[in-house]
Amino acid sequence: MPDPTPPAIRPGGIDDVATVLALMDCATEWLVSIGRADQWGTEPHSTNPKRIAQIEGFARSGGLWIAEAGGTAVGALSVGEALPYVAPADEPELYVQLLISDRSSPVRGVGAALLAHARRLAAQSGVGLLRLDCFAGGEGALVRYYERQGFTRAEAFSVAQPDREWPGQILTLRW
Repeated sequence: MPDPTPPAIRPGGIDDVATVLALMDCATEWLVSIGRADQWGTEPHSTNPKRIAQIEGFARSGGLWIAEAGGTAVGALSVGEALPYVAPADEPELYVQLLISDRSSPVRGVGAALLAHARRLAAQSGVGLLRLDCFAGGEGALVRYYERQGFTRAEAFSVAQPDREWPGQILTLRW
């Protein structure tokens, strides 16, 4: 049965890297199970040196946040500067670098709670723009999720992969 209690959100740190990678591994398994291996591939993130270094960087930057329910991590958020494959904004912004939730958790609304937290962080720092990017394939399901969270489509882009182009979408939220 779904749990309507919102998760607690706390700052993350280097000790949370393995937890974030485990959340990402579970998400990848789920994506593969629904036929969306083109989003994150099929290999575990926890064994990918580049991904490990990226999450460690998020943790060291001070922008990592962990959503917990009953002392168990049910999601993670990283905010900071835009990722290298995204053009910088022409105004101050806070960029959602990572948003992940545990699809097996009975806690619902984890992603929405983490995005609301990101917006609060941006507002507290005097920034009126929150941006993120996401996978634009899969019939646009993830893009539509972010639109339901109040984001608006900005530019589409692609990232060259060894065997294909990864379709992406930048979304913005202003207030």
